[in-house]
Amino acid sequence: MEVELAELAQEIAREAGELAQRRRREGVTLAATKTTLADIVTEADREVEALIRTRLDAARPGDGFLGEESEAAQGETGITWVVDPIDGTVNYATGIPAYNVSIAAVRGTADPASWQHLAGVVFAPALGELFSAARGHGAWLGDERLAVTDETPAGALLATGFGYDPATHDGDIETVRRVMPIARDLRRMGAAALDLAYVAAGRLDGYFERGLKPWDFAAGALLVREAGGEVSRFDVDTARPLIVAGGSAVHARLIERIGAKDE
Repeated sequence: MEVELAELAQEIAREAGELAQRRRREGVTLAATKTTLADIVTEADREVEALIRTRLDAARPGDGFLGEESEAAQGETGITWVVDPIDGTVNYATGIPAYNVSIAAVRGTADPASWQHLAGVVFAPALGELFSAARGHGAWLGDERLAVTDETPAGALLATGFGYDPATHDGDIETVRRVMPIARDLRRMGAAALDLAYVAAGRLDGYFERGLKPWDFAAGALLVREAGGEVSRFDVDTARPLIVAGGSAVHARLIERIGAKDE
């Protein structure tokens, strides 16, 4: 079943990504703001999510749905689709190609603590790359099987992100200070699902960020795990949970440097 779910997610993600690209070429319209002025939403976000939801409803009418832009639905099959129609909206709106469509299938409710990850796809249409994973079947970029980095003798190439609320920036920067002693360098791409896909591909050695929503990491977390890496979440009962991902050695060092503790 997992492979079939991944294949469905790939098909829909490609169609959704092509729609997002087409709307980008036609010109992006800012539809609203979310929590802050910087956290924008575009008309394309809503249109792309509507397309994904329509395709999923047609293919698997009993499944649940959790998306960034529309109302959640519980479903009857025990499977929930977790969708970010355009992850990296600011990049998308400003013409930076680091954005993606993220689609995951999980067994469980809308609460990530209940999830068994089944399938996940991250499609970056402007880059022409589709990352895919099915539980127990590995993580892939096209026909290439992915594997996380095992060793980082020159230091770890890390990625992170910062919240849109300026009040959180000091804390995020302090976290960066803590991890820099183990880092070769740091990247801040602005698209969490793509960061996680790059960890799975070994392009990044590790990733950490506070404040992600379920749709930000649902597909990417499975990619990392199926590529042999580890993903952990901390402070899940707070407004800004922490996610840490990487190969086992980097994952452990990041947790130690950040000072994260198991719940």
